[in-house]
Amino acid sequence: MHPLSVVPDPEPAPSDWREWLDEHAPKLLLFARQQTRSQEDAEDVLQDALVKLVDKIRGNEFVGGMEAWQPYLYTTIRRLAIDLSRRDDRRRRREDTVGVDTEEKSNTEFHPWFESDSSDDEIRTQLETKLKELPPKFAEVIVMKIWGERTFAEIGEILGISQNTAASRYRYGLEALKRSLDSARRRGDLSI
Repeated sequence: MHPLSVVPDPEPAPSDWREWLDEHAPKLLLFARQQTRSQEDAEDVLQDALVKLVDKIRGNEFVGGMEAWQPYLYTTIRRLAIDLSRRDDRRRRREDTVGVDTEEKSNTEFHPWFESDSSDDEIRTQLETKLKELPPKFAEVIVMKIWGERTFAEIGEILGISQNTAASRYRYGLEALKRSLDSARRRGDLSI
């Protein structure tokens, strides 16, 4: 089932739901990509999170209006990604014990985080690579802040950390990203 085909009932109207998804789904998918190991896993996690939201809305269990959907989904995506990773790790250990090779090509495929018609794909590719190399606690805050357009207070609530910790992780992450990109530029790997 495609995420856009799931419509909360009775409120909001299907057109409001579709409009909300059109605006927020790319940001949520980007966050899901950062939390999971493959594009397919990210899509599945996002779909599951949307279904959970719809079920809560339909069951009159959701507290808050449309403004609370995005923070709820960030939290749900993060939890579902952790659960998926744990399941995958346990499955991989079981398969390794019986000698089954579980290396999947999809785990190493590259999926661009930045959709751009820009002719400067080298910079975009380098930035994506360096962002993925950051410790996850920094990368997830950067993704939520820049592409998710969340405040530090919202990020802190989603991740279960203080607003100040979220801001610090953002600063430290950007500093590490800048150092890494500067190093690549000095080596000649990047021309900016």
